[in-house]
Amino acid sequence: MFAKPVAGRTTAHVEGDAVVLLIGMRINHFWAVHHWLPVLTAMPRMLRELGKEPERGLLGHVLLTASPRTYYVVQYWESKEKLYAYAHAPDMFHRRAWGILNRKEKQGKARRHVGLWHEAYVVPEGSYEAIYFDMPAFGLAAAHGQVPVERRGRTAKDRFGYRSERAKVPEETG
Repeated sequence: MFAKPVAGRTTAHVEGDAVVLLIGMRINHFWAVHHWLPVLTAMPRMLRELGKEPERGLLGHVLLTASPRTYYVVQYWESKEKLYAYAHAPDMFHRRAWGILNRKEKQGKARRHVGLWHEAYVVPEGSYEAIYFDMPAFGLAAAHGQVPVERRGRTAKDRFGYRSERAKVPEETG
């Protein structure tokens, strides 16, 4: 089922910092299916695992492709602490997948058939802005909620300057 677009201009309802993880793979040798297919199927498995346990902190994700060789996921997390906790949790699939990869590398069995990468960002409030026009909730808005653009400012400058109530420091008295 497809989400219906929300009419007009909206923005993401992020309160505080935004934690974003870009993670992906590149198929270096198409013929080495037995090397890259397990990597390609690992990410959906991790996403399903995280979907069953929302308290782990994954708020949303978008699956993307950059070319026939390169696939990646943009993930939105509740906090960098929850991202780290998932990455190191001994009971979760990510830890097992990295263990397998590390053993292959130590044994000299990593054959450069598939490349892996990730980039993680903690973007402080006031250092990001988003606008969506006639779009269903997507990206940051799908992860944090979608609000009319006027609630955050009509211009990009206004949205960059937005501060949530919890981010505002009370003025000192006396």
